Amino acid sequence: MSSQQQKKSFASMTDIDFKEKGNKYFTGREYEKAAQCYTNAIIRNPSNPVYFSNRALVGLKLNSYDGVVADCRSALELDPTHIKAHFFLGQALCELELVDEGVKHLQRGVDLAREQRLNYGDEMTQVLRLWRKKRFEIQENKRLSQEIELQAYLTRLILEDRERQVEAVRSSLSMNGESNTNTPPEINEKIASIETFSDNCMGEMNNLFSVVDERRRRREVPDFLCGKISFEILRDPVVTPSGITYERKDIEDHLMRVGHFDPITRVALTSDQLIPNYVMKEVVDAFVSENEWALDY
Repeated sequence: MSSQQQKKSFASMTDIDFKEKGNKYFTGREYEKAAQCYTNAIIRNPSNPVYFSNRALVGLKLNSYDGVVADCRSALELDPTHIKAHFFLGQALCELELVDEGVKHLQRGVDLAREQRLNYGDEMTQVLRLWRKKRFEIQENKRLSQEIELQAYLTRLILEDRERQVEAVRSSLSMNGESNTNTPPEINEKIASIETFSDNCMGEMNNLFSVVDERRRRREVPDFLCGKISFEILRDPVVTPSGITYERKDIEDHLMRVGHFDPITRVALTSDQLIPNYVMKEVVDAFVSENEWALDY
């Protein structure tokens, strides 16, 4: 095909033609070419949010997170309920270490999918769970660092206060014209009292931190206390005839949107076969009562 024919062919292509061509390139993992096709589709029709979200997905594959954020925000300006735009934006923001905002968009994408009864499999909930867990780990590391810094700061204050008091006693000795080589017994006793008090303060502080040392350890909710679909801690656990425990809203959502079968065993299942798992509920409640931080997990 001559260059003139190619130009004519290009000029006659619609936004839909470019999108379909981009989809083919994407399937073939030719991401740069796919991105260019979606760009051409946007030029042809900048009012379609799908083209922006398609290019955003390519950006995720290429780790071009700033571009993904820009494309997703453009898509959401056109359609605030665009599920994939929220989902891709959430991933990109998390990769850019804006995890709090990213998780909000991931959660919004999951919620919209449920509201619209659209089936995206377990991918969205798994990604949300992954980044919520990473966010929790970031918060944990920050908490641990703060506790360690606090202990070091208090230790320094105690030592500085002891040195200041001892120096004040010795200074008073010099002011009275007495030699340090012949320190009166009452002065030595005073210094010893200051050091003993300081040591006691240090000991009590260390004991206090040793009590909470268990909390310094990395906190994590055991997998068996989490749902098999959303991977979040169980609130209203139900068990299926196959013996698998799920979060009620998750399994009912699965039955409504995906099909009437157990997602793990694939055995036929209906909502009336779900039985409250009171034993698991008691275990979860006991764990949460002893570990209130789990509510933010």
